[in-house]
Amino acid sequence: MGAPAAEEFRDVIGHFASGVTVITTSADGEPLGTTASAVTSLSLEPPMLLVCLKQDSATGAAIARGGRFAVNILHEGQAELARRFATKGPGKFDGVAVLEGAAGMPLIADALAQVECEVAEEVVGGTHSVFLAHVLGAAAAGGRPLAYFRGRFGRLRPAVESDAPDRAGS
Repeated sequence: MGAPAAEEFRDVIGHFASGVTVITTSADGEPLGTTASAVTSLSLEPPMLLVCLKQDSATGAAIARGGRFAVNILHEGQAELARRFATKGPGKFDGVAVLEGAAGMPLIADALAQVECEVAEEVVGGTHSVFLAHVLGAAAAGGRPLAYFRGRFGRLRPAVESDAPDRAGS
């Protein structure tokens, strides 16, 4: 098995389902944001996240300069919002209810959850900047997450309905 070409790798990695987020920050008082699925928890003690953004992302460049950002975890009814923030250009926040978080980051008001972060370290990996960040604050609402699988947005359907979280891998 050799290293795959870019398109082959995209197809293979597309078999991994992920959640969908909008990463937000502000620069010169203006909110910036981009859709990202390359987000994961890194550590519980201290609470940390890992976020990957393309190096040519305006949002990523602003995070690199300002050192803070928010992760807005989208709920299953926010696919259109995910599509909007996946585009380049102005107007992404038009008509979107935004709150200012305790750390000063723009938060999408009706997201499933929000996490405000401060960058601890930035690493370059291929075409992306990887931000390792300390969690400054976090909040969650009820509902189900928006999922991304094989290039499409969708919904997760738990195998068994339960109020107890799944502790896979623990």
